[in-house]
Amino acid sequence: MADIARLAGVSTSTVSRALSGSKLVNDETKERIAALAKSLNYSINIGAQNLRLKQSRTIAVVIPYDTQTRQHLTDPFFLGMLGSLADALTERGFDMLVSRVDAEQLDSVSQIYDTGRASGIILIGQWRHHDQLNELALRKVPLVVWGAQLPQQLYVTVGSDNITGGRLATSHLISRGKTSIAFFGDTRLPEVSLRFQGYCEALQDAGIPLQESLIIPASFSEDGGRQAVDELCRRQVRFDGLFATSDLLAMTSINSLREKQFRVPDDIAVVGYDDIELARYFHPPLTTVRQPMPAAALAMADAVVHQIDAQSMQPRLLETELIVRQSSI
Repeated sequence: MADIARLAGVSTSTVSRALSGSKLVNDETKERIAALAKSLNYSINIGAQNLRLKQSRTIAVVIPYDTQTRQHLTDPFFLGMLGSLADALTERGFDMLVSRVDAEQLDSVSQIYDTGRASGIILIGQWRHHDQLNELALRKVPLVVWGAQLPQQLYVTVGSDNITGGRLATSHLISRGKTSIAFFGDTRLPEVSLRFQGYCEALQDAGIPLQESLIIPASFSEDGGRQAVDELCRRQVRFDGLFATSDLLAMTSINSLREKQFRVPDDIAVVGYDDIELARYFHPPLTTVRQPMPAAALAMADAVVHQIDAQSMQPRLLETELIVRQSSI
């Protein structure tokens, strides 16, 4: 910094202000100092700057884990979300800290904020602890949750329209002549519950009775699809369609159906949810409901940054879209 100040003919404090974007330095001086800094390969030590200013330019992205299902961080949905969030936060000048907490103790994420490790938190999923998230909101922790809008909600959510997504998936299967459509998903989770609502509404609109025997409480774990298919076959119920509430669940279900000599889509038409990158490369390519990951990441990044700046934010609901591929046609 002293070298830049000497070459630019200004003080080191002016260099510091110019490189941090201060309005106290005119644009011409800023440009001259920026050019000199670039020529000398100078970069600001963000960590040292944060310590000096007693602030953090870091956002914690927290992915809860369920001790029962052990859903891994390598789940393609999580990886896609992390990639989109990394891009969105970098564009806004923030670093990203990835962390995991027990899904039964979501309120423990406050420790990341309380200790100063991050100035805001993005939580991927509500799980089953809406009350704990409301308590964090009352404490004014800058928090954004990827999830569903729920009654008496005090915290900010960004999520896709899960009811419409469930309707799109089920209505598509009905349009293909399917009348016995299985549902795989854990309806104790808020987002999955809304997808199930859409499933029920589509059946009702088509005049198809809801069959409890076709509803399987499948988890998003690696074995979720296999276990759900095994249970469905054990019940000895006829089915010609399947709506799985995640793409990974749909893919593992298709593999299990093949092992039991079912053909997809000839015998069973399958629709997933999320439109992860692997969906288009799977065999057969997977029909799915697309959640707009890049748009969601931008919305979450903006929401948490605005809260850090003491601005109030409202929940955001993003549109879903049916992507038709060979698994259902």
